[in-house]
Amino acid sequence: MARMHARRRGKSGSSRPLVTENPEWVPLSAEEIEERIVKLAKDGVNSSRIGMTLRDQYGVPSTKLALGKSISEILAENDLRPKLPDDLASLMRKAVNLNNHLSENHKDTMNKRSLQLIESKIRRLTKYYKKTGILPQDWKYSIKTAELQIQ
Repeated sequence: MARMHARRRGKSGSSRPLVTENPEWVPLSAEEIEERIVKLAKDGVNSSRIGMTLRDQYGVPSTKLALGKSISEILAENDLRPKLPDDLASLMRKAVNLNNHLSENHKDTMNKRSLQLIESKIRRLTKYYKKTGILPQDWKYSIKTAELQIQ
């Protein structure tokens, strides 16, 4: 399959091994894992960073195998889910930084194009999140609202 913004084929990525249950060597119990997730979320860490912290520092390969639910489901149960999903927030942060760069460097045409590509990804994601009910139907993206929501 071709890439989104380039007409080349991409390299295939690695796939996870087919494991259906939590390994015995995981040092934390399910309750301890859930406590760590809630504690990290209360400290302001986003869900992708929580997963990396659990993997790298605590030796938990998959919260889905250990708990039967994902990190975002645990955050939703404890009313800690952020207003914007992580992937949308990071794309908006990227667009804001690039817009600040373009305000100083008007002739940077390569980055003007990359800003257009980032904003098209944002629009595609917002369409998906509106369809699934994560974002309200009247939510709209603009660079001004992105600056206000990210900071």
